[in-house]
Amino acid sequence: MEKIITILKRNWTYLAGAASGAVTGYLYWYFIGCSSGTCPITASPVSSMIWGAVTGGLLLSLFRKETRNEQDSE
Repeated sequence: MEKIITILKRNWTYLAGAASGAVTGYLYWYFIGCSSGTCPITASPVSSMIWGAVTGGLLLSLFRKETRNEQDSE
């Protein structure tokens, strides 16, 4: 259990970005979406949420600060 908490504390920026991106992707699908169903990203809520989660995780990872221990271990 301690290991899981440590991993969550270390990667909270990725997780927060992915969660907010997934919510944003769903809202984009719900309000804008694709009426014809031929758009690959916005045709279904699942694909829109996945792309939003990936984008949000990558975006918030830009603001992550690395500690000395992480730099030394690589």
